[in-house]
Amino acid sequence: MSSMRDEFTSTMDEAMAVDPRLALVLADISVDRVRAARRRHPDRVINVGIREQLLVGVAGGLALSGMRPVVHTFASFLVERPFEQVKLDLGHQGVGAVLVSSGASYDMSYAGRTHQSPGDVALIDSLPGWTVHVPGHPAEARRLLCESLPGDASVYLRLSEAVNAEPFIGAGFQVLRRGGRGVVLAVGPMLDRVLAATAGLDVTVLYTATVRPFDAAGLRAAVDGASADVVLVEPYLAGTSAHQVAEALTDHPHRLLSLGVRRDREVRIYGGMADHDVAHGLDEQGIAASVRAYLG
Repeated sequence: MSSMRDEFTSTMDEAMAVDPRLALVLADISVDRVRAARRRHPDRVINVGIREQLLVGVAGGLALSGMRPVVHTFASFLVERPFEQVKLDLGHQGVGAVLVSSGASYDMSYAGRTHQSPGDVALIDSLPGWTVHVPGHPAEARRLLCESLPGDASVYLRLSEAVNAEPFIGAGFQVLRRGGRGVVLAVGPMLDRVLAATAGLDVTVLYTATVRPFDAAGLRAAVDGASADVVLVEPYLAGTSAHQVAEALTDHPHRLLSLGVRRDREVRIYGGMADHDVAHGLDEQGIAASVRAYLG
């Protein structure tokens, strides 16, 4: 299986050949993966070097000129470091871009805290009008990128090395399992471990690769068919979508358990992704223990 990042670069190569509006803006990261596209479109594959504020500023200028910029680097350098430029050079100027990150929350845990970005979706969520995709499979990443390229919308596509065994292509919340004791919502790469963790439990399992806009109607429908005990499992800061659940169920008494990257302290370990999953309770066993304790 190719990685999400491989799917991104190959899809961009194909798309740039047919759409002259597209411009790919890089900050050294993945330059080696787009050599063919750079040769074919030297004026539309732009590497600004390790200057992430400039990366987003250039994207804003390209958008103002009528181009469709696709901006790529690691999540910590795409959202956190140049957040002011995302807010002003894109949002405040009323122009859109497709921001495509890799590295997710801690894919590159060996590189330390500088390369970890569990707060990226929460930051983007503080700005109005953004669509946020969190694919769980390379095929989903390709599909969501292709859907994001036309037009002028503001889109954040969050790629990860963590993947599910198979893709689920569809809009809104997809029902993968039905039960009556509660509703467990798995986001992107969390799906396979959520399915394994809830095996044998009488719960409805929902899946989505798109968290903004939030499918409030889909969640309400699931809760109407089950207990209003909701478990939200996200691969970034725990509770990032809690306010969306609350708004969706404003007139429906409910309980909510938010699972994700812990907020109470910084996890100061290196190790691999699996070590960090355990530290945050996001491995299969950790999710199973949390859900079972919550549901009693």
